Amino acid sequence: MNVFYEQFERHAGGEGLKGRSTHYCPGCGHGLVHKYLAEAIEDLGIQDRTVAISPVGCAVFLYYYLDVGNIQAAHGRAAAVAVGEKLAHPEAIVVSYQGDGDLASIGIAEILQAAQIGLPMTVVFVNNAVYGMTGGQMAPTTLLGQKTATTPDGRTPASGAPLRIAELIAGLDGPVYVERVALYDSKQRVRARRAIKKALHLQIENRGFALIEVLAECPLHLGLTPQEAQRWVKEQMTAVFPLGVKKDATASRRPWPEWKPPDYTPARIYQEIGASAPDAVVRARAGFPRVAINEGCDATHIPSYGPESRGGTSYADVRIAESEVLSPAVPEPQVLVAFNAPSLARFGPHVVEGGMILYDSSVAAALPPDCMIRHVPVPATTIAKALGAPVVKNTVMLGALAAATRLFPERAFLDAIREALRRKPAMVALNEAAFREGARVARAWAASGGMPCAGAQADGVPCAAAENDCDDCAQRFERA
Repeated sequence: MNVFYEQFERHAGGEGLKGRSTHYCPGCGHGLVHKYLAEAIEDLGIQDRTVAISPVGCAVFLYYYLDVGNIQAAHGRAAAVAVGEKLAHPEAIVVSYQGDGDLASIGIAEILQAAQIGLPMTVVFVNNAVYGMTGGQMAPTTLLGQKTATTPDGRTPASGAPLRIAELIAGLDGPVYVERVALYDSKQRVRARRAIKKALHLQIENRGFALIEVLAECPLHLGLTPQEAQRWVKEQMTAVFPLGVKKDATASRRPWPEWKPPDYTPARIYQEIGASAPDAVVRARAGFPRVAINEGCDATHIPSYGPESRGGTSYADVRIAESEVLSPAVPEPQVLVAFNAPSLARFGPHVVEGGMILYDSSVAAALPPDCMIRHVPVPATTIAKALGAPVVKNTVMLGALAAATRLFPERAFLDAIREALRRKPAMVALNEAAFREGARVARAWAASGGMPCAGAQADGVPCAAAENDCDDCAQRFERA
């Protein structure tokens, strides 16, 4: 089984040539590191056991490429998440994949503690001496004299010397194996592939913590061609970051003893703390600015900001469940709220049959007439401007969503708005007006025959009780 997906849905939905292209810049070292990691996983036969953890950085979209278990961690926290994953699932092969702007800066405490614990896990640390994803700022591994977006005249001693992470980790008691490799020629690439495979093999043997630091090229922010960037790594980086094995205690290190995974079942937790499990979820709890949670549901909200730095659409996945959300990702949404044409074009085709699309008709063209998905055009931007505050277009769409889907009573949305703005009371009336206007537009669209809606009666007359709970309407509306 190929560890790489056959198609990369990061681009063009996986179609055509773009469906086989990564998002990395030409000459970027991440592509080679991905290749060597995937080959090692396949050679060792551990694909079904592997869990890759990637935080914020250029490799934030690792899950689009490797067909293994994937966990997305917060910036710098991948090593901490890896520790939790390994403790919870000792049989898993856990790989924390991090860059220098992530691991060596905001994540320095996490990587030091994870390494000192020494659990059998693997860290692949890609060092290209710059913050690649966010615009080429100085990183903890930036060389003295190296020019970056935040050191246009070159890094000076006042910023400190670059951190030698491999040596730092090797000096701890916990790690069993630490090596620094590079990618600038075929000989070094063979060594990099071999080191990554060895680190994984040590984890299979339950030996302990292993870190592979990979000196990689970032031609874009170095302002060099890929070939020039390779020479720069060879001549400049290796002088500061010497290649080679920094620690290898495999001969003396015994395998880790087995440990019992933690048990977080609710019944056991309630018993341990001496409390009784609740008989039912308490609904309409005051003080929560989140509608679904207020109404007694479980809910997750996962925003994605990564593409903004390279162009494209940003989005957020929202999941709502009556009991428990099992996965926060929404690859096939039941309801899509699109604020611009690119988002509508990208995510619209993935809405499930019987679902619904609400879109800002002020900036996005009408859906094709043969579109089989129920849709509601809402001129959110126009309405918000008429109210004197373009920023409240989000609230306009929220009102339309509430009226069109009837997921929750509109008073629940309004309560949440008031709670969220409790420290900005002057904004409450404006946002309430925006919400009600969005709801009015959605009901008017339904009344005109645009789509079935709980806010419209069978004869097309708007329901007078649309803002209240309407059992008759709700029964006739297929919830999206």
